[in-house]
Amino acid sequence: MPQQLATDRELLDGVLRPYRDHSRYLREAEVTGRPDTVSARGRFGIAESCYIDDTGHFNAVEFNICYNQLGYYLIAKCVEDRLFEAFSTWTMADFWERQLSDVLIYRLGSRFRRMINPRAFEGEVVFLEPRVSVRPGRPAVMSMETTCSFWDDEGGSADGTVKLAFTRLPQLTA
Repeated sequence: MPQQLATDRELLDGVLRPYRDHSRYLREAEVTGRPDTVSARGRFGIAESCYIDDTGHFNAVEFNICYNQLGYYLIAKCVEDRLFEAFSTWTMADFWERQLSDVLIYRLGSRFRRMINPRAFEGEVVFLEPRVSVRPGRPAVMSMETTCSFWDDEGGSADGTVKLAFTRLPQLTA
């Protein structure tokens, strides 16, 4: 049976703290944990773009920012609620220390099927079980395949795949 976790407002505020006020697009998020995947569904609103005049639609830069915000929230929930074994040695202090510096987008691909209204839309990020790679003489790296999708009530739709890499893993540093 999937485990469902409602929006943790304090955690969400912490995850969004590094963002400028006008670029905090994620409003709420619900996490679902399953044995080999975890996912987060979020509600977003972009009153105005943080970098360009209004295009009238959700664009590639906003796709990346929204993925990051929902993805960081999901990583934080993985750490806080031990949703994957690979995060079992992480503490929340480890997450806060590494959120910006050691969670890297290794590869990102996106497809825009129909224009999305940026004022009100939803999204989902799905994480597959992370893998830790250890090579002699090199620091361990954790990688994770993810998918994401965004949509609105008017039929707007976009989706993508993202591969994440995590550096400076807590269990290997002291």
